[in-house]
Amino acid sequence: MLVIRLGGLAAVALGALVFGLFVGGSALPPRDVGWALLHPHGDGDVATIVWALRVPRVAIAGIVGAALAVAGFLLQGMLRNPLVDPFLTGVSAGAGAAIAIGVAVGVAAGLVPALGFVAGLGTALLVAALARRGSGIDVERLILAGVSLSALFSSFIALALVRLSQGGAEEILAWLAGSLAGRGWNEVLWTSPYLVAGLALAFVSVPSLNVLRLGPSVARGVGLDLARAQWVLLVASTLLTAAAVSLAGIVGFVGLIVPHIARGLFGTDARYALPASALIGVALVAVADAASRSLIAPQEIPLGVLLAFVGVPSFLYLYLRPRGTSRLWGT
Repeated sequence: MLVIRLGGLAAVALGALVFGLFVGGSALPPRDVGWALLHPHGDGDVATIVWALRVPRVAIAGIVGAALAVAGFLLQGMLRNPLVDPFLTGVSAGAGAAIAIGVAVGVAAGLVPALGFVAGLGTALLVAALARRGSGIDVERLILAGVSLSALFSSFIALALVRLSQGGAEEILAWLAGSLAGRGWNEVLWTSPYLVAGLALAFVSVPSLNVLRLGPSVARGVGLDLARAQWVLLVASTLLTAAAVSLAGIVGFVGLIVPHIARGLFGTDARYALPASALIGVALVAVADAASRSLIAPQEIPLGVLLAFVGVPSFLYLYLRPRGTSRLWGT
C-alpha cells in the first residue's frame, strides 16, 4: 500500500514539474509550449523560452526542493525534533555573510554561488567541530553553536547592507529572499557531485534513522555506532543544504514542513518517509516557483517570501498544537 502511495506521490511531483513548464512571466499558449517540448531543437521564441529558461529553472526547483526536504528529514531524525530545519547548522547564515562580503568587495557575479556554497559548508563544519564531544556530536552543543554563529553572521549581513550602495544591497537581498532567477545548467553541473553524494549518504542512512527514532540508548543497545551515524547524517544534510543555498539562496520552511507532511502520510519508517519527503519537496518548490513567476508577472515574488506564507502558519501549528497529537517518532 505504501509503495502505491509513493508511486502516486511521484506522479504528483512529475505533474508539478510539468505544470512549471507551462506557466511563467511570459504568457505562452499551452499548445505552443507542448510543441516546443516535443521539438527540443526547434526554432522560435517559444522554444528558446521553454528550453533555455523554463526547463533548467523547473529542474533546479525540483532539485532544491528535494535537497532541502531530505536534509530536514535527516536532521529531524538525528535530533528527534520535528522543529529542526536544515539551516540549524548555520549554512544559510554563513553563505549569506560570504555573499554579502563578496558583493561588497566586488566579486564577479558568476563566482557568487560557489562562494556561498564554500562558506555554507565551512560554517557547518565549524558548527560540527564546536558540537563535537568525544567521537560523537552533542545535540545541545550543535544547536547552541548553530544559533550563535547564525546570529554572528547575520550581523555581518546587516553591516554589509548598511554600508553598500543600493545596487549591491539589492543583490544581497535577492539572495536572502531566495530566488531561482538566472540559474541554469552550469550551476547544476558544479553542484551535482555534492547533491549526489548527499543523497547517497541519506539513503544509506535509512537503517540508522529507523533505529535512532527509538532513542540513543536503544540505538546503542542494538549495536548502532551512534557517533558514526550522527556524522554521516550531518555530512549528508550539510552537503544537500549548501548545494541548495548556492542554487536558490535562502529558501526557508521546506526542510521544516515537508518531513512532517511525509511522516503524516507514510509514518515514521524512513524507507518510505525519506523518499516521500524528497518527492513532496520537489512538488512544493516547483509549484511555488511557478507561482512566484506568474502571480504578478512580469515581476517575480521572491521564492523564499512566497514559501514563508505557507511555512509560518504551518510552523505555528506544529509549535502550538496540543501535546500527544504527534506521530512523528512513533510514540
